[in-house]
Amino acid sequence: MRALMLCLFGLVTVSPDLAFAQMKQLPTKTAPGTTETRYFTSIDGLMDGNADVVLKETRQGKTVTAAVLDVCYPAEKGIDRKDRFVANLAVNGQNLTGTAQTTGDKKPVTIKLLRKPAGDSFEFRGQITVGSSVTEVTSTDNSDLSEKEFLDNQTSDDGITPAPKDFTEVSPESVGVRVKLDSALDYLKSLRGEAVEIGLGSLAITCDAMRAGEQTITLNVDPERAAALIAKTKSAPGVTAVGWTSGAVEIDRTIRFAAADWRTGDKINKDKIASAISDVLSKTLSAKPAGAEWNANTGKLKLTLKRPSQTYPALGLTESLEITALVSADKPGTSDRLMLWISSPVISTTDESTGPKLNLSEEAAGDEEGGEPKDDNGSVDALAKMLKGQRWDADKSVWK
Repeated sequence: MRALMLCLFGLVTVSPDLAFAQMKQLPTKTAPGTTETRYFTSIDGLMDGNADVVLKETRQGKTVTAAVLDVCYPAEKGIDRKDRFVANLAVNGQNLTGTAQTTGDKKPVTIKLLRKPAGDSFEFRGQITVGSSVTEVTSTDNSDLSEKEFLDNQTSDDGITPAPKDFTEVSPESVGVRVKLDSALDYLKSLRGEAVEIGLGSLAITCDAMRAGEQTITLNVDPERAAALIAKTKSAPGVTAVGWTSGAVEIDRTIRFAAADWRTGDKINKDKIASAISDVLSKTLSAKPAGAEWNANTGKLKLTLKRPSQTYPALGLTESLEITALVSADKPGTSDRLMLWISSPVISTTDESTGPKLNLSEEAAGDEEGGEPKDDNGSVDALAKMLKGQRWDADKSVWK
Protein backbone atom coordinates (compact mmCIF):
# COMPACT_ATOMS: atom_id res chain seq x y z
CA MET A 1 0.00 0.00 0.00
CA ARG A 2 1.32 3.35 -0.75
CA ALA A 3 1.75 6.28 1.46
CA LEU A 4 -1.19 8.51 2.05
CA MET A 5 -0.65 11.89 3.48
CA LEU A 6 -2.96 13.76 1.45
CA CYS A 7 -4.56 17.01 2.13
CA LEU A 8 -7.63 17.17 4.03
CA PHE A 9 -11.24 17.15 3.16
CA GLY A 10 -10.95 16.55 -0.43
CA LEU A 11 -10.29 20.12 -0.31
CA VAL A 12 -6.84 21.26 -0.31
CA THR A 13 -4.87 23.55 -2.37
CA VAL A 14 -1.76 23.91 -0.31
CA SER A 15 -0.53 27.32 0.72
CA PRO A 16 2.30 28.89 -1.29
CA ASP A 17 4.74 27.85 1.46
CA LEU A 18 3.84 24.19 0.95
CA ALA A 19 2.98 24.14 -2.73
CA PHE A 20 5.78 23.03 -4.96
CA ALA A 21 6.35 23.87 -8.58
CA GLN A 22 7.10 20.31 -9.54
CA MET A 23 6.25 17.20 -7.61
CA LYS A 24 8.62 14.32 -7.92
CA GLN A 25 7.29 11.01 -9.12
CA LEU A 26 7.33 7.97 -6.84
CA PRO A 27 10.36 5.79 -7.54
CA THR A 28 9.41 2.88 -9.71
CA LYS A 29 11.45 0.55 -7.53
CA THR A 30 12.00 0.61 -3.81
CA ALA A 31 14.35 -1.88 -2.21
CA PRO A 32 12.43 -4.50 -0.25
CA GLY A 33 12.50 -3.81 3.48
CA THR A 34 13.71 -0.24 3.06
CA THR A 35 11.98 2.26 5.36
CA GLU A 36 11.47 5.78 4.03
CA THR A 37 9.30 8.82 4.65
CA ARG A 38 7.26 10.44 1.86
CA TYR A 39 5.01 13.50 1.83
CA PHE A 40 1.93 14.70 -0.05
CA THR A 41 1.41 18.45 0.07
CA SER A 42 -1.58 19.04 -2.16
CA ILE A 43 -5.00 17.50 -2.53
CA ASP A 44 -7.84 18.90 -4.55
CA GLY A 45 -10.90 20.62 -3.19
CA LEU A 46 -10.42 20.66 0.55
CA MET A 47 -12.11 23.55 2.37
CA ASP A 48 -13.01 25.27 -0.88
CA GLY A 49 -9.34 25.05 -1.83
CA ASN A 50 -8.20 26.95 1.27
CA ALA A 51 -6.78 24.12 3.35
CA ASP A 52 -3.05 23.72 3.87
CA VAL A 53 -2.41 19.99 4.03
CA VAL A 54 0.54 17.74 4.70
CA LEU A 55 0.22 13.97 4.59
CA LYS A 56 3.26 12.15 5.93
CA GLU A 57 3.71 8.48 5.22
CA THR A 58 6.19 5.97 6.55
CA ARG A 59 6.77 3.17 4.09
CA GLN A 60 8.55 -0.12 4.15
CA GLY A 61 9.20 -0.86 0.55
CA LYS A 62 5.93 0.06 -1.11
CA THR A 63 3.81 -0.70 1.94
CA VAL A 64 2.56 2.16 4.11
CA THR A 65 3.17 1.32 7.75
CA ALA A 66 2.11 4.65 9.31
CA ALA A 67 0.55 7.94 8.22
CA VAL A 68 -0.09 11.34 9.76
CA LEU A 69 -2.51 13.87 8.30
CA ASP A 70 -1.90 17.54 9.20
CA VAL A 71 -4.56 19.98 8.02
CA CYS A 72 -4.63 23.74 8.66
CA TYR A 73 -7.57 25.79 7.42
CA PRO A 74 -9.60 29.00 7.99
CA ALA A 75 -11.59 28.56 11.20
CA GLU A 76 -14.45 30.48 9.59
CA LYS A 77 -15.06 31.58 6.05
CA GLY A 78 -13.64 35.00 5.27
CA ILE A 79 -11.51 35.42 8.39
CA ASP A 80 -7.75 35.14 9.00
CA ARG A 81 -7.94 32.94 12.10
CA LYS A 82 -6.77 29.41 11.45
CA ASP A 83 -7.60 26.10 13.04
CA ARG A 84 -5.73 22.83 12.65
CA PHE A 85 -5.84 19.15 13.40
CA VAL A 86 -3.18 16.45 13.30
CA ALA A 87 -4.36 12.85 13.08
CA ASN A 88 -2.39 9.61 13.33
CA LEU A 89 -4.02 7.34 10.77
CA ALA A 90 -4.53 3.62 11.11
CA VAL A 91 -3.44 1.74 7.98
CA ASN A 92 -5.48 -1.25 6.87
CA GLY A 93 -4.62 -2.20 3.34
CA GLN A 94 -5.70 0.75 1.19
CA ASN A 95 -7.83 2.26 3.96
CA LEU A 96 -6.62 5.13 6.11
CA THR A 97 -8.74 6.02 9.12
CA GLY A 98 -8.35 8.15 12.21
CA THR A 99 -9.83 10.60 14.68
CA ALA A 100 -8.55 13.85 16.17
CA GLN A 101 -9.64 17.16 17.67
CA THR A 102 -8.97 20.61 16.24
CA THR A 103 -6.47 22.59 18.29
CA GLY A 104 -8.45 25.84 18.37
CA ASP A 105 -12.18 25.19 18.38
CA LYS A 106 -11.84 21.68 19.86
CA LYS A 107 -14.08 20.12 17.22
CA PRO A 108 -14.06 16.33 16.74
CA VAL A 109 -12.52 15.08 13.50
CA THR A 110 -13.12 11.76 11.73
CA ILE A 111 -11.12 10.66 8.68
CA LYS A 112 -12.00 7.80 6.32
CA LEU A 113 -9.89 7.64 3.19
CA LEU A 114 -9.22 5.10 0.47
CA ARG A 115 -5.76 5.44 -1.07
CA LYS A 116 -5.11 3.82 -4.43
CA PRO A 117 -1.97 3.88 -6.60
CA ALA A 118 -2.63 5.03 -10.17
CA GLY A 119 0.50 4.52 -12.24
CA ASP A 120 3.12 6.89 -10.85
CA SER A 121 0.56 8.87 -8.83
CA PHE A 122 -2.17 8.26 -6.25
CA GLU A 123 -5.91 8.75 -5.81
CA PHE A 124 -7.62 9.62 -2.53
CA ARG A 125 -11.33 9.17 -1.96
CA GLY A 126 -13.48 9.22 1.15
CA GLN A 127 -14.77 11.60 3.81
CA ILE A 128 -13.36 13.97 6.37
CA THR A 129 -15.73 15.22 9.04
CA VAL A 130 -14.96 18.23 11.23
CA GLY A 131 -17.65 18.93 13.78
CA SER A 132 -20.89 18.71 11.80
CA SER A 133 -19.26 19.52 8.44
CA VAL A 134 -18.63 16.60 6.10
CA THR A 135 -16.28 16.93 3.13
CA GLU A 136 -16.35 14.36 0.35
CA VAL A 137 -12.79 13.71 -0.79
CA THR A 138 -12.16 12.98 -4.45
CA SER A 139 -8.58 13.73 -5.41
CA THR A 140 -6.66 12.20 -8.32
CA ASP A 141 -3.16 12.51 -9.77
CA ASN A 142 -1.34 13.15 -6.50
CA SER A 143 2.46 12.93 -6.43
CA ASP A 144 4.70 12.68 -3.40
CA LEU A 145 8.00 14.13 -2.16
CA SER A 146 11.00 12.69 -0.42
CA GLU A 147 11.74 13.91 3.10
CA LYS A 148 14.68 15.99 1.83
CA GLU A 149 12.54 17.63 -0.87
CA PHE A 150 9.82 18.36 1.65
CA LEU A 151 12.18 19.88 4.22
CA ASP A 152 13.99 21.95 1.59
CA ASN A 153 10.67 23.53 0.66
CA GLN A 154 9.77 24.27 4.29
CA THR A 155 12.73 26.51 4.99
CA SER A 156 11.54 30.03 5.70
CA ASP A 157 13.33 33.19 6.77
CA ASP A 158 11.53 35.78 8.85
CA GLY A 159 14.34 38.24 8.18
CA ILE A 160 15.28 38.79 11.82
CA THR A 161 18.88 40.03 12.05
CA PRO A 162 20.13 40.33 15.65
CA ALA A 163 23.34 42.19 14.77
CA PRO A 164 23.28 43.80 11.30
CA LYS A 165 26.46 45.56 10.21
CA ASP A 166 24.34 48.49 8.99
CA PHE A 167 20.83 49.43 7.89
CA THR A 168 21.18 48.78 4.16
CA GLU A 169 19.21 45.50 4.27
CA VAL A 170 17.12 45.93 7.41
CA SER A 171 15.13 48.95 8.57
CA PRO A 172 16.22 50.91 11.68
CA GLU A 173 12.68 51.27 13.07
CA SER A 174 11.47 47.72 12.42
CA VAL A 175 12.00 44.99 15.04
CA GLY A 176 11.02 41.34 14.63
CA VAL A 177 10.28 39.15 17.65
CA ARG A 178 9.97 35.38 17.28
CA VAL A 179 8.07 33.97 20.24
CA LYS A 180 6.58 30.60 21.16
CA LEU A 181 2.84 30.43 20.61
CA ASP A 182 2.09 29.57 24.23
CA SER A 183 3.98 32.71 25.34
CA ALA A 184 2.81 35.10 22.61
CA LEU A 185 -0.28 36.39 24.41
CA ASP A 186 1.62 37.29 27.58
CA TYR A 187 4.35 38.95 25.54
CA LEU A 188 1.83 41.05 23.61
CA LYS A 189 0.08 42.07 26.82
CA SER A 190 3.44 43.24 28.16
CA LEU A 191 3.60 45.79 25.33
CA ARG A 192 0.52 47.66 26.56
CA GLY A 193 1.57 51.19 27.39
CA GLU A 194 4.92 50.84 25.61
CA ALA A 195 5.93 53.42 22.98
CA VAL A 196 5.87 50.91 20.13
CA GLU A 197 3.46 50.01 17.33
CA ILE A 198 2.57 46.38 16.63
CA GLY A 199 2.13 45.30 13.03
CA LEU A 200 -1.49 44.14 12.92
CA GLY A 201 -0.78 41.65 10.15
CA SER A 202 1.84 39.91 12.29
CA LEU A 203 -0.78 39.03 14.92
CA ALA A 204 -2.45 36.49 12.62
CA ILE A 205 -1.18 33.00 13.42
CA THR A 206 -0.35 31.37 10.09
CA CYS A 207 -0.33 27.65 9.30
CA ASP A 208 3.48 27.73 9.22
CA ALA A 209 3.49 29.34 12.68
CA MET A 210 1.10 26.72 14.04
CA ARG A 211 3.33 23.94 12.77
CA ALA A 212 6.52 25.58 14.02
CA GLY A 213 4.98 26.47 17.38
CA GLU A 214 6.28 30.03 17.03
CA GLN A 215 5.13 33.26 15.40
CA THR A 216 7.02 36.38 14.40
CA ILE A 217 5.61 39.68 15.64
CA THR A 218 6.70 42.91 13.97
CA LEU A 219 7.17 46.08 16.02
CA ASN A 220 7.81 49.65 14.87
CA VAL A 221 9.84 51.76 17.29
CA ASP A 222 11.82 55.00 17.28
CA PRO A 223 15.27 53.99 15.92
CA GLU A 224 16.92 55.70 18.88
CA ARG A 225 15.15 53.21 21.20
CA ALA A 226 15.33 50.10 19.02
CA ALA A 227 18.56 48.68 20.45
CA ALA A 228 17.27 49.02 24.02
CA LEU A 229 14.00 47.35 23.08
CA ILE A 230 15.85 44.45 21.46
CA ALA A 231 18.11 44.02 24.50
CA LYS A 232 15.10 43.99 26.83
CA THR A 233 13.10 41.60 24.66
CA LYS A 234 15.86 38.96 24.57
CA SER A 235 15.04 37.95 28.14
CA ALA A 236 11.25 37.90 27.71
CA PRO A 237 9.68 34.45 28.36
CA GLY A 238 9.20 32.40 25.19
CA VAL A 239 11.22 34.69 22.91
CA THR A 240 13.54 32.64 20.69
CA ALA A 241 14.89 35.42 18.43
CA VAL A 242 14.75 39.21 18.24
CA GLY A 243 16.44 41.75 16.00
CA TRP A 244 15.99 44.22 13.20
CA THR A 245 14.03 43.27 10.10
CA SER A 246 12.67 44.85 6.92
CA GLY A 247 10.40 47.87 7.28
CA ALA A 248 9.61 51.27 5.80
CA VAL A 249 13.07 52.23 4.60
CA GLU A 250 13.68 51.83 0.87
CA ILE A 251 17.40 52.13 0.27
CA ASP A 252 16.98 53.85 -3.12
CA ARG A 253 15.20 56.75 -1.38
CA THR A 254 17.74 57.00 1.43
CA ILE A 255 20.62 59.44 2.00
CA ARG A 256 23.67 58.84 4.22
CA PHE A 257 25.35 61.92 5.68
CA ALA A 258 27.65 63.20 8.42
CA ALA A 259 25.94 63.40 11.80
CA ALA A 260 27.93 66.19 13.46
CA ASP A 261 25.75 69.12 12.34
CA TRP A 262 22.49 67.33 13.09
CA ARG A 263 22.94 66.14 16.65
CA THR A 264 22.63 67.83 19.99
CA GLY A 265 24.75 65.74 22.32
CA ASP A 266 24.00 62.14 21.42
CA LYS A 267 20.44 62.86 20.22
CA ILE A 268 19.26 63.79 16.74
CA ASN A 269 18.14 67.43 16.60
CA LYS A 270 14.71 66.64 15.21
CA ASP A 271 13.50 70.24 15.02
CA LYS A 272 16.51 71.27 12.98
CA ILE A 273 16.30 68.37 10.56
CA ALA A 274 12.52 68.70 10.12
CA SER A 275 12.94 72.39 9.26
CA ALA A 276 15.73 71.65 6.77
CA ILE A 277 13.78 68.87 5.03
CA SER A 278 10.65 71.00 4.85
CA ASP A 279 12.63 73.89 3.36
CA VAL A 280 14.08 71.70 0.58
CA LEU A 281 10.76 70.04 -0.24
CA SER A 282 8.94 73.37 -0.39
CA LYS A 283 11.27 74.32 -3.25
CA THR A 284 11.31 71.03 -5.18
CA LEU A 285 7.55 70.53 -4.85
CA SER A 286 6.60 74.21 -5.23
CA ALA A 287 4.55 74.03 -2.03
CA LYS A 288 4.32 75.78 1.32
CA PRO A 289 5.05 73.95 4.60
CA ALA A 290 1.83 73.28 6.51
CA GLY A 291 2.88 71.01 9.35
CA ALA A 292 5.57 68.76 10.80
CA GLU A 293 4.82 66.05 13.36
CA TRP A 294 7.09 63.40 14.87
CA ASN A 295 5.52 60.09 15.85
CA ALA A 296 6.56 59.34 19.44
CA ASN A 297 6.23 55.59 18.92
CA THR A 298 7.98 55.06 15.59
CA GLY A 299 10.19 58.14 15.31
CA LYS A 300 8.76 58.89 11.86
CA LEU A 301 8.26 62.47 10.71
CA LYS A 302 5.07 63.41 8.88
CA LEU A 303 5.43 66.55 6.78
CA THR A 304 2.50 68.31 5.15
CA LEU A 305 2.87 70.88 2.36
CA LYS A 306 0.21 72.64 0.32
CA ARG A 307 0.08 74.18 -3.13
CA PRO A 308 -2.53 75.36 -5.65
CA SER A 309 -3.99 72.53 -7.70
CA GLN A 310 -3.41 72.72 -11.44
CA THR A 311 -6.25 70.30 -12.22
CA TYR A 312 -8.73 73.15 -12.76
CA PRO A 313 -6.90 76.38 -11.79
CA ALA A 314 -9.95 78.64 -11.97
CA LEU A 315 -11.59 76.71 -9.10
CA GLY A 316 -8.76 77.57 -6.72
CA LEU A 317 -8.46 74.03 -5.34
CA THR A 318 -5.65 73.02 -2.98
CA GLU A 319 -3.31 70.05 -3.14
CA SER A 320 -2.04 68.69 0.16
CA LEU A 321 1.20 66.69 -0.04
CA GLU A 322 2.02 64.28 2.76
CA ILE A 323 5.58 62.96 3.06
CA THR A 324 6.89 60.53 5.66
CA ALA A 325 10.55 60.66 6.70
CA LEU A 326 12.75 58.65 9.03
CA VAL A 327 16.14 59.68 10.44
CA SER A 328 18.47 57.31 12.27
CA ALA A 329 22.08 56.30 12.68
CA ASP A 330 23.29 54.37 9.63
CA LYS A 331 24.06 51.30 11.74
CA PRO A 332 23.42 49.94 15.24
CA GLY A 333 25.61 51.32 17.99
CA THR A 334 27.88 54.33 17.78
CA SER A 335 28.21 56.00 14.37
CA ASP A 336 29.27 59.37 13.02
CA ARG A 337 26.80 59.00 10.14
CA LEU A 338 23.04 59.39 9.91
CA MET A 339 20.65 58.22 7.23
CA LEU A 340 17.46 59.89 6.01
CA TRP A 341 14.66 58.11 4.18
CA ILE A 342 11.70 59.95 2.67
CA SER A 343 8.60 58.52 1.06
CA SER A 344 7.09 59.63 -2.21
CA PRO A 345 4.49 62.39 -1.70
CA VAL A 346 0.89 61.27 -1.28
CA ILE A 347 -1.36 63.95 -2.76
CA SER A 348 -4.98 64.78 -1.97
CA THR A 349 -7.04 67.63 -3.40
CA THR A 350 -9.61 69.67 -1.47
CA ASP A 351 -11.58 72.86 -1.78
CA GLU A 352 -10.27 75.21 0.93
CA SER A 353 -11.83 78.38 -0.44
CA THR A 354 -14.11 80.53 1.75
CA GLY A 355 -17.85 79.95 1.70
CA PRO A 356 -19.59 76.82 0.37
CA LYS A 357 -17.11 74.16 -0.79
CA LEU A 358 -16.94 71.51 -3.47
CA ASN A 359 -16.96 67.92 -2.25
CA LEU A 360 -14.29 66.04 -4.19
CA SER A 361 -13.68 62.31 -4.41
CA GLU A 362 -10.26 60.79 -4.94
CA GLU A 363 -10.51 58.33 -7.82
CA ALA A 364 -7.75 55.96 -8.87
CA ALA A 365 -6.27 57.03 -12.17
CA GLY A 366 -4.98 54.27 -14.41
CA ASP A 367 -2.20 52.24 -12.87
CA GLU A 368 -1.01 54.90 -10.47
CA GLU A 369 -0.89 53.65 -6.89
CA GLY A 370 -2.10 55.52 -3.85
CA GLY A 371 -2.33 58.85 -5.62
CA GLU A 372 1.46 59.11 -5.75
CA PRO A 373 2.98 61.26 -8.52
CA LYS A 374 5.21 59.72 -11.14
CA ASP A 375 8.15 61.68 -9.71
CA ASP A 376 8.92 64.06 -6.85
CA ASN A 377 10.79 66.68 -8.89
CA GLY A 378 14.20 65.51 -7.73
CA SER A 379 13.49 65.86 -4.01
CA VAL A 380 15.83 63.07 -2.91
CA ASP A 381 18.72 64.46 -4.95
CA ALA A 382 18.05 67.94 -3.62
CA LEU A 383 18.08 66.67 -0.04
CA ALA A 384 21.30 64.77 -0.69
CA LYS A 385 22.90 67.98 -1.95
CA MET A 386 21.71 70.00 1.06
CA LEU A 387 22.96 67.34 3.49
CA LYS A 388 26.19 66.80 1.53
CA GLY A 389 25.24 63.16 1.62
CA GLN A 390 25.57 59.94 -0.35
CA ARG A 391 23.06 57.89 -2.34
CA TRP A 392 23.05 54.10 -2.59
CA ASP A 393 24.67 52.51 -5.65
CA ALA A 394 22.55 49.40 -6.25
CA ASP A 395 24.93 48.03 -8.89
CA LYS A 396 27.97 48.10 -6.61
CA SER A 397 26.10 47.83 -3.28
CA VAL A 398 27.98 50.76 -1.79
CA TRP A 399 27.27 54.37 -0.82
CA LYS A 400 28.44 56.76 -3.51
